[in-house]
Amino acid sequence: MKKITVLAGRGAAVPVREGDQVAIVNVSGTQVVDFWCLPVSSPQEYLSLEHCREVLSKIYFTPGDVLISNLYAPVFDYVADTTGGLHDTLIAPCNPEMYRKFGRAADHPSCAGNFWSAVRSAGLAIPFVPSPWNLFMRARVKEDGSIEYARPPFFPDGRVALRMRCDATIIVSACPDDCYPTNGGDGSPRDFVIEISRAGAG
Repeated sequence: MKKITVLAGRGAAVPVREGDQVAIVNVSGTQVVDFWCLPVSSPQEYLSLEHCREVLSKIYFTPGDVLISNLYAPVFDYVADTTGGLHDTLIAPCNPEMYRKFGRAADHPSCAGNFWSAVRSAGLAIPFVPSPWNLFMRARVKEDGSIEYARPPFFPDGRVALRMRCDATIIVSACPDDCYPTNGGDGSPRDFVIEISRAGAG
């Protein structure tokens, strides 16, 4: 098994292969993880939450679901979850413009910035930031249509397990958001871990 630690407030690009088992581990139990997946089959293909919501007819995905790309192709199986699910699928990644709105410093790290850094490091060419799957983030849609933000449920070492349906690059960000009440026990970012079990290993 390969383990990758993603540092607080930072991002990473992780290559994976069809059949790989991938777990995103919330070591602290408080960290939101912005998650993207870019299949290698096309430079313009990406895990599309819009298409997933359409095909699955729901805004919260559950184990057993197959998540798809903007080309309606299977990307991975959502295999298991020890954190209660309800991971946000609606909210955009934090970005420099958001932090300027809140009066933060110009060099405040962001998930959008981490996405672009990871794309460059992986030599990819996607020209925009897709909507992320905001793992461990709670942004509940209430009956009146409003959104209620909350801290992640406290499940130290809680994990989301996936099985890849294609070769791809996973891009992740340990969200540094300290503006909305969604990240961390006190709003500060923490490290998290990605575990990869290679297809056919052992």
